[in-house]
Amino acid sequence: MSTGSEKAVVLVSGGLDSATTLAIAAEEGFETGAITFRYGQRHGVELEAAKQVIAAAGVTDHVEIEIDLRRIGGSALTADIDVPKAREIAEMSEGIPVTYVPARNTVFLSFALAWAEVLEADHIFIGVNALDYSGYPDCRPEYVAAYEAMANLATKRGVEGERLTIHTPLIDLTKAQIIARGIELGVDYGVTRSCYDPSPTGEACGECDSCQLRLKGFAENGLDDPAPYRAQAAA
Repeated sequence: MSTGSEKAVVLVSGGLDSATTLAIAAEEGFETGAITFRYGQRHGVELEAAKQVIAAAGVTDHVEIEIDLRRIGGSALTADIDVPKAREIAEMSEGIPVTYVPARNTVFLSFALAWAEVLEADHIFIGVNALDYSGYPDCRPEYVAAYEAMANLATKRGVEGERLTIHTPLIDLTKAQIIARGIELGVDYGVTRSCYDPSPTGEACGECDSCQLRLKGFAENGLDDPAPYRAQAAA
């Protein structure tokens, strides 16, 4: 919880989790700046969603960083690899899925860390979650703790005693709990986009892991997902 006018950098993708994280940072009293990444993701519709999420939250300090991770590939989100569809929920926690983008959170946090140092912000918020997609190595509590320790060794502010804290308010929550928290905070989930393989017009497929977990989370709250889905997915 912020003691007043403390600054925080929030990673905002345009998805459900990051929109909730941004709302939590604001509710805790932080003066927030938002950072988004255009990294060659096939689900680029999320970038427009991010702008809407950030605007709705009243955040005016926003930077978009461009990194072409397609040059590296290795993921269904950045290369010509099929996005898994119609998997059972149990399958999603087995192993590291092909939607994992190599070292993505390490890359993103490095940019967020650099901007935080420029802003003299000692807080970074990231919407990682260790329950959904537990196979992602860069969403685990031990990864975040290790990165935070490194950040405090690697920056001028850290060396001078201004300790950086990385906040992960969603890390132990289910998708249903995340949605419930966001609804409490007034998050408009209708503008968020989570699908890994959306249509050219931005409609969600309803079948990828991200869509299935999202739909399950809304259903467990007794709600329909307000985001648009392809007709066959919504049927």
